[in-house]
Amino acid sequence: MPSYEPDFRLDGYEAVNNTVAEQFWQRIGIEQDDMTVLAEHHSADGEHSFFVMHNRAVTWGIPGEPQIAALHLKRAPATHTFRFASEMLPLPSMAQSWLIARGCPEEDILLPDDMGTAPANDATRALEKRLRSDGDHFALLTSYTGDSEPMETTVLLRALDEKAALPYRVLLEEVDSDAWTHTLREGGFQTFEAATEWWEAHWGGDEPPLPAAAPAARRSTAAAPGMPARPAAPRGPSR
Repeated sequence: MPSYEPDFRLDGYEAVNNTVAEQFWQRIGIEQDDMTVLAEHHSADGEHSFFVMHNRAVTWGIPGEPQIAALHLKRAPATHTFRFASEMLPLPSMAQSWLIARGCPEEDILLPDDMGTAPANDATRALEKRLRSDGDHFALLTSYTGDSEPMETTVLLRALDEKAALPYRVLLEEVDSDAWTHTLREGGFQTFEAATEWWEAHWGGDEPPLPAAAPAARRSTAAAPGMPARPAAPRGPSR
């Protein structure tokens, strides 16, 4: 994967206050040298910048933590100050969804063809596209990113629509490190217990099938994608 440090275009700008300055340093600045820009978009007026980044520093911390950073910078040219919002998410498509919900055009935050692994099939492409558009239908319960062989990421979501037939969703991304491609699949569960039973079996070394999941109905009131929620599923593999 190409590696280059992001340019946040903040020359001449300062954080709007000390609290924002400290938060930006803690969440972004301190690990900026370890971040690789996967996709970025800057508004024509210079007031907004959107980034999808891979944070290599995460691999040195708690195993399984999300490695994809979504960053929205908001500048005030008149005062030369900035604010920001950021979120760590397990999949690029979820980071894209988070940014799209904050005003970034979808077509401008897609990953270039040579950045990261390529989708292995049309089903993966279709699911990633749907995640970019309906991420505000779900709350993120937990995830686990395994960056050793086999490289896998599992994500547990809960539908915000209380009437959803299958309110719990599991996403499973598997990377083929030889072909440098990835597949993404989705499974639906009626209960939290059923979803975590699958989760534990999968990370325990079994290969339980993912039950089919139909797309959730759109809510009239959207919540921000990546919203934390409880309860949380088991975090790590035992295999």
